[in-house]
Amino acid sequence: MSADQRNFNEFYGHDFEDLRPGMSAAYGRTVSEADILTFAGVSGDTNPVHLDGEFAASTMFGGRIAHGMLSAAFISTVFGTKLPGPGCIYLSQSLKFKAPVKIGDTVVARVTVKELVPEKRRAIFDTVCTVDGKIVLEGQAEILVPARA
Repeated sequence: MSADQRNFNEFYGHDFEDLRPGMSAAYGRTVSEADILTFAGVSGDTNPVHLDGEFAASTMFGGRIAHGMLSAAFISTVFGTKLPGPGCIYLSQSLKFKAPVKIGDTVVARVTVKELVPEKRRAIFDTVCTVDGKIVLEGQAEILVPARA
C-alpha cells in the first residue's frame, strides 16, 4: 500500500475472531409516514395497503401498515453498523412476518450470534424485530465477517 492510499482499518467493525455465540446488538426506530413513503419510492412497492388509508381500512389490518421489508432493513442496519459492523457481507436471510407494523410503532431489530463457522469466516445470527416486546418478524441470517489482518 502506498503512502497515498487511505487506510480503512478504523472503519471496520468486529473481526471474525472477536465474535462469540450469544453476542447481541440492536437498533430501534419509530416508523414514520416519511419512512413508508420513502421506502415505497425507493423499492417501487406501492401496494395500497401501505399508502392508501381508505383501501387499507378495508383490509384485515384495518389501516395502513409499513412494508415488511422496511422492518427487515433495520436488521441490515444492525449488521452494517454494529455487529459485526462495517466490512461484513450479508449472504442470506430467512424471514417470517408475524405481525404488522404501523406508523408510530417503534421497531427494535436485534441480532444474536448463534453459530460460528471458522473455516469459512461465517457467522449465523438469529434475527428478530419487535414492537412493544411483541415479535413482528423473525429469522436467521448468514454473514461473512472479515478476519483480523
